[in-house]
Amino acid sequence: MNPDRGRSAGRKSPTWLGFLLLALLMNACQPQVSSIAPGGFVESTASQPQQAVIPSPVPALTPLPTRPVYSPGELVDYTAQTGDSLPVLAVRFNTSVAEIRQANAFIPDSATTMPPGMPMKIPIYYIPFWGSPFKIIPDSHFINGPYQVAFDTPKYVAGQPGWLSGYQEYAADAQRSGAEIVDLVARNFSVSPRLLLALLEYQSGALSQPEPASQAKTYPLGNRSRQRQGLYQQLLWAANLLNNGYYGWRTGNLTSIEHHDGRQTRIDPWQNAASTSLQNFFNILLTKPEYEKAISPQGLAATYTALFGDPWAVDQPHIPGSLEQPSFSLPFNPGKVWAYTGGPHTGWGNGEPWAALDFAPPLVQGGCTPTEEWATAIAPGVVVRSEPGEVMLDLDGDGDERTGWNIFYLHIATEGRVPLGAVLNAGDPVGHPSCEGGTSTGTHIHIARRYNGEWMPADSILPFVMEGWVPKNGSAPYRGTLTRLTRLVVACDCSNQASFIQSEPPK
Repeated sequence: MNPDRGRSAGRKSPTWLGFLLLALLMNACQPQVSSIAPGGFVESTASQPQQAVIPSPVPALTPLPTRPVYSPGELVDYTAQTGDSLPVLAVRFNTSVAEIRQANAFIPDSATTMPPGMPMKIPIYYIPFWGSPFKIIPDSHFINGPYQVAFDTPKYVAGQPGWLSGYQEYAADAQRSGAEIVDLVARNFSVSPRLLLALLEYQSGALSQPEPASQAKTYPLGNRSRQRQGLYQQLLWAANLLNNGYYGWRTGNLTSIEHHDGRQTRIDPWQNAASTSLQNFFNILLTKPEYEKAISPQGLAATYTALFGDPWAVDQPHIPGSLEQPSFSLPFNPGKVWAYTGGPHTGWGNGEPWAALDFAPPLVQGGCTPTEEWATAIAPGVVVRSEPGEVMLDLDGDGDERTGWNIFYLHIATEGRVPLGAVLNAGDPVGHPSCEGGTSTGTHIHIARRYNGEWMPADSILPFVMEGWVPKNGSAPYRGTLTRLTRLVVACDCSNQASFIQSEPPK
């Protein structure tokens, strides 16, 4: 599924505790906008997606918060959410990092991510037509991260009366059950299997309806494209679209939603990434009345709660404050010169997040030419995935790619590929670059990071630095640069002199 053309352990800073206590004292008497306050829209009489028929208590509805017309630069209350950073908060509130820092002097200059739950004051500059402030699910329930570790998808699906439990389809070179397809897509895109199941239930009654409605098995998520027939293709499309929305919000690239009738709404700046992603997803898929119901407390949130309980009661923020990246080497042998063939681009799928970088060894001829050169481990870790074209290196050593730092390698040749369970040191061979896995027109490797299941954009508040080389986005995917001190390397699939980069020789 990866379109990679390839043409050629985090910790909290201890200083945050004092800053957080100061911030709490400064904001102790300030009213906060509830992040989970339920509310409602008028239910449309238009045709709706099939709903879960699963009994569950639904909390009493209270009105959603409303947003007044703020004076320019007025300070508003905000509680930091998982993964927040000052540059992106500045985009959401239409302000600047300097103004946010002035209003929150306790934030250290070295801060990367904000500590979840930290109260802040943010200067806001009003933008009209804000969207719904209702939060559907927490970010920790969107990511295939720590909260999903104990979840057994096949066991859960087998215990439901719906048609998904008996579903079979040939997908990704194997005959798979419906639950196995859900897990495969969840793993590759790092999207929660619980969320994928809730969407299947909301759209087609996959868990509650033994006899599916007409074409429910053909288009279980409602995308009626002929190229998207069957559960696997529907889930590929959905997970990709969900990631585009989630990481678009996370990076500040998605700030508004354009509706089918031409209306445009600015996403509420207090929103979280998961809810923004679902707003974007349903806006593309549904009519206006269906959309308004889907993003309300009576929509997907009610279905998710009916299936898995109240997600906000068990929210486990998965990105800590002041997250730091471990020290990484370049992914090839010391002293070697390779080409930087792909600047920041998607980690998996199409579009967001731009988490991956591409490197290629020197070759006498282009195309998919075998090479004796080795791609290497950029840090110590345990191999938790070794499959055709793919290797996942788990840096915390717990054997689960949903927790801690993990490094994903794509286009690793079968011949010489490191085995599952291998314990590697930095610089140890991972495998030979190739065209295997995904889509590639030239021998190279594709490398990306995850932390607690979340893809980490290469150019961000926490850049994908290897041996001091700092990546920057280009004007389009695969473009971009690497910079170290005064040296600039420009990504190019042509493997020219300007794209060459050398790993540090042995000392």
